[in-house]
Amino acid sequence: MHRLKQLVHRSPHLHLRTTSLCSSLWQHPRFKSQAPAERCGLKKRFSTAEATAETRDPVRMREKTLTMATLNPQVKAVEYAVRGPIVIKAGDIERSLQEGVKQPFTEVIKANIGDAHAMGQQPITFVRQVVALCCFPELLDSPAFPDDAKQRAQRILQDCGGQSLGSYSASQGVDCVRQDIADYITQRDQGVPADWNNIYLTTGASDGIMSILKLLVSGQGKSRTGVMIPIPQYPLYSATISELEAVHINYYLDEANCWALDIEELQRAYLTAKQHCQPRVLCIINPGNPTGQVQSKKCIEEVLHFAYEENLFVMADEVYQDNVYSPDCQFHSFKKVLYEMGPEYFNNVELASFHSTSKGYTGECGFRGGYMEVLNMDPQVKAQLVKLLSVRLCPPVSGQAAMDVIVNPPKVHEPSYAQFAKEKSSVLDALAHKASLTEKILNSVPGIKCNPVQGAMYAFPQIFIPPRAIQEAQELSIAPDMLYCLKLLEETGICVVPGSGFGQREGTYHFRMTILPSPEKLKVLLEKLKEFHLRFLAEYSQLEPQISRTNQDQHREMSNQPD
Repeated sequence: MHRLKQLVHRSPHLHLRTTSLCSSLWQHPRFKSQAPAERCGLKKRFSTAEATAETRDPVRMREKTLTMATLNPQVKAVEYAVRGPIVIKAGDIERSLQEGVKQPFTEVIKANIGDAHAMGQQPITFVRQVVALCCFPELLDSPAFPDDAKQRAQRILQDCGGQSLGSYSASQGVDCVRQDIADYITQRDQGVPADWNNIYLTTGASDGIMSILKLLVSGQGKSRTGVMIPIPQYPLYSATISELEAVHINYYLDEANCWALDIEELQRAYLTAKQHCQPRVLCIINPGNPTGQVQSKKCIEEVLHFAYEENLFVMADEVYQDNVYSPDCQFHSFKKVLYEMGPEYFNNVELASFHSTSKGYTGECGFRGGYMEVLNMDPQVKAQLVKLLSVRLCPPVSGQAAMDVIVNPPKVHEPSYAQFAKEKSSVLDALAHKASLTEKILNSVPGIKCNPVQGAMYAFPQIFIPPRAIQEAQELSIAPDMLYCLKLLEETGICVVPGSGFGQREGTYHFRMTILPSPEKLKVLLEKLKEFHLRFLAEYSQLEPQISRTNQDQHREMSNQPD
């Protein structure tokens, strides 16, 4: 019996088999006088379970500690449209297709998120080579890997504890990676100095953005921190602001002027907000998500001057800095523009800028690599930032290695340069082509108007929704563009995100779609979208598929289509 006890304790999964064995042993005279649980020495561990099994009395369920009533109200206030109800519905439909359920389409096309590899984009070879070498250093002896990849991997590993990617790094990140990022920024900004002590590695750009916002939110009532965000905006900002109980200050981008940032609108939003909170933060996304605009240097100068005058902390989300497609546009970093405005600005404006492995030409979302550069932060607050970052120990070290390769790619004289340059240009050229294709096809549809996709990875077209559809949406207590996107998904299998999840001017409706699918699949998506939109207009206008002349005029005015 002692051996039996040991076996059960070592292998709890044998409990049922052991219980059966005990049942036969109970008939032996030696054990008949003992209580059932004591016979097998299981009283302490299994008496409650056995009693339940024997009596089969209904189990009394106690009240749960965590319910919707006791849930943190700030969590309930968080909304993240990019992975919201539409995407959940798309997942359900996708599973039903796999189970053989008939749908009017054969696949779900997920155009809701900027996940390049999920859309078929191939990894950049050099990035994967270096990360593979870091993960499995035995490969350093393999002739299959080029010397420049090996040199980078060895340098990263030498700065890792135990020369292993599996060790924790410093909370700010691996030192040599931070140094490489500073060198990259200096080169990108044509000589503007960067101090690697101002560089912090992050778990994607999102981690850095949330960390900085945590530092900035304070006060109560009219002194509560207000955060200025562009509308439309990336839902990370509104979600984090809600979670931190900060005050949303919305400033609207100018859709009629290709989503430009208007300084007068900034001033209006600031002065209005001053009446009920303390604006402390100004967030900019450049190139824009979801709007795809690229801000001009003049616009950035005006924004920085405004931030200087009103003493605002500037957060520049620049994760799409490599994604500029329009020949008339150029990426200007906020830091470089700030430097060129002179010492009074450069030495005073508090600026945090963010970058990531997830976008650009690499699309390495899963590595969760990123960094932020923080300028002009109070030294004591800087120490608090390091403390805050240390709570999460460190970002994924594999993501840090990937970030290092992005900021330190092959040089012209190195063996991997030719292949790297070819792959990079292939990705960016394809994205530029798809940006143009998307704009062209969307603008050919009556009732849809799409601004040029100057950069980033998305189109954000405005859609005309008939009054009857708006009324139906109101009856269902959902936004009209949510109704539109749900029907689009159910009828075509296309998953896009309603504009209401990003914010938009009242009375306008949009959706965001990524331009990442392959050109062939993107054409199919856009043609299906065009057919659906015409059916939608006809259904809710109580007309035949051929749209009436009156509606044609209305739609043509919106989409600038010639007769």
